Amino acid sequence: MCGVAGILLAPDAADAKPLRAIGQMTTALRHRGPDGDGFWMDREAGIAFGHRRLAIVDLSEAGRQPMHSASGRYVVTFNGEIYNFRDLRRELEAAGNFFRGTSDTEIMLCAIEAWGLDAALTRFAGMFALGLWDLQTRTLHLARDRMGKKPLYVASTREALIFASELKAISQFPGFAAALDVGAAAAMLSRGWVPDSNCIWQGVLKLPPGSIMSVTAADFAAARSAGSLAHHIRYWWSLAEVARQGQREPAAGSDEDLTTELDSLLRRAVGERMVADVPLGAFLSGGIDSSTVVALMQAQSTKPVRTFTIAFGEPGFDEAPHAAAVARHLGTDHTELHLSAAAARDVIPELPRVWDEPFADESQIPTLLVSRLARQHVTVALSGDGGDECFAGYSRHFLATRLRRQQVLPSPVRRMLAAGAGLLARPALHDLVGSLPLSARVRHMLRSDRLNRLAGLLDAADEDDLLQRLTGPLTGNLLARQPMPSNSGSPQLDDLLSRLLFDDMTGYLPGDILVKLDRASMANGLEVRCPILDHRVVEFSWRLPANAKVRNGKGKWILRQLLGQYVPQRLIDRPKQGFDVPIGAWLKGPLRAWASDLIAGARLAGDGILDSARIDACWRDHIDGRQDRARDLWPVLMFQAWRNEAGQLAASRETTLSREYALMGD
Repeated sequence: MCGVAGILLAPDAADAKPLRAIGQMTTALRHRGPDGDGFWMDREAGIAFGHRRLAIVDLSEAGRQPMHSASGRYVVTFNGEIYNFRDLRRELEAAGNFFRGTSDTEIMLCAIEAWGLDAALTRFAGMFALGLWDLQTRTLHLARDRMGKKPLYVASTREALIFASELKAISQFPGFAAALDVGAAAAMLSRGWVPDSNCIWQGVLKLPPGSIMSVTAADFAAARSAGSLAHHIRYWWSLAEVARQGQREPAAGSDEDLTTELDSLLRRAVGERMVADVPLGAFLSGGIDSSTVVALMQAQSTKPVRTFTIAFGEPGFDEAPHAAAVARHLGTDHTELHLSAAAARDVIPELPRVWDEPFADESQIPTLLVSRLARQHVTVALSGDGGDECFAGYSRHFLATRLRRQQVLPSPVRRMLAAGAGLLARPALHDLVGSLPLSARVRHMLRSDRLNRLAGLLDAADEDDLLQRLTGPLTGNLLARQPMPSNSGSPQLDDLLSRLLFDDMTGYLPGDILVKLDRASMANGLEVRCPILDHRVVEFSWRLPANAKVRNGKGKWILRQLLGQYVPQRLIDRPKQGFDVPIGAWLKGPLRAWASDLIAGARLAGDGILDSARIDACWRDHIDGRQDRARDLWPVLMFQAWRNEAGQLAASRETTLSREYALMGD
């Protein structure tokens, strides 16, 4: 795992001096690659690459980047891993190729020379974002992995096309103007994350998952902006086609046959991700996904696997006992970080620097902290991310099945049920429910925001309306303008569950889950690998019947069956929890002054994005205990914190670039 950056000058650029900025761009990514840097530049062609290295496979100089292909035709700067590189190496050696080192980067370049870029990408099992320069055709190719695990931003000035792993590097290029994209800001404030199809800065493109952009300097000169180069993007892998093909050609066999096939696919994916020349471990929450990954790791390891979890001492929010029970059964070498609420709160000021687009998934806090804990012991960690999206693990997935049945009820009956849920969410009755002797988990399930959402779902007119309500914004009533509706280009799929899963895989997964994981881990120089998101597992999941995912009112049925072969049922049958954080309580207590200052800033911004009157009313409701409004407030607070941080960085950047311009003039 690494950080990459690059610059391609337009043919009419005044001179090659802007290429010098590759140094500052690459340095901004140091956290992604603490083990060294590398640069390559061709002034005559107007191209420069930078690379920050996190050494994982082949720690020698033979693994350094940017790297040239054996023939000298290609140069690559590459972030990620090709997990099946050993199989590819054997095939390429059998065809007469020789290698000087043992890195996957060298295998990648050889495969591209042997088979061509598009064909080679289809052979790679991995996560990656790369810049490839073809010296023969003078073409820059940018490519991204199938699921969007690794980020790649593309931006421009009048003189140059620039790309990088993070916006921190983009902002270092002289002449780049960071202007807020109001539509992206509205989307973030309504969902908690900026969709992968948008960027918080105007004119910046995120290369779509499974795609390639191929451009020459002349192509860029004709377009003059990154956004105008969309017609130079082609797709080498399509989730929509995978979903359609999965429904055309469903998997055949008994429940046992399907579970055995999944076991084989996941075992291979886990085994490939255990290849590293550095210490390796895993995140373990005790949930189905991470427990399955760790079980398959331990089954293929000759020594105890290192596992890590956060012991979060808040009632109803701590999964550590479950993780410890799974670790004991599997025999892992388990480490818990016993985290106080104060320690978790102390990390909040760091969040806008780690996520350089505004990001408001509160589970970013424990994800950042467990990454920090793991990095003290290992350089690579496996995680269970992707299980919910592949095998239907979110409450909306089981709700879809139940609520779809209720569509047959007469409309007045559905409206009555919706009114009942809404009534329970009202402050007076909600306080009454809150006074009952209920567990913290049940109280969490009966939060007023959840009941209000359920009321809206029960009142859906038809299946299409239900889909929109299930996938729509969780909040947004604090905005002065509403976000544009999302358009993921969903294919025609047979059932509501499949449509939901497709929306999750193209929206929530690359926009929230993978952003959270990448930034939290790379901020600590930790590589995190997700075997459940191996493309062969994803493709298999789309061939499964719906009842292999949701059965008897529970999701991830087939994963539960698989895990049951490794751990006892008592460790499986428990409600889904996730990395919840007691943000609501903190906002009324130790974070109150911090939040109040940020809300005052929102009131003064005057930019037409936020409705300050509604924010004030929401804040008063929360502070006075009338309603838990943390879900509405957290995106506003994180947006304001990010905006403050962005302003400070912009001022610092101007000072730095002024010095750089002075040096360029010497």
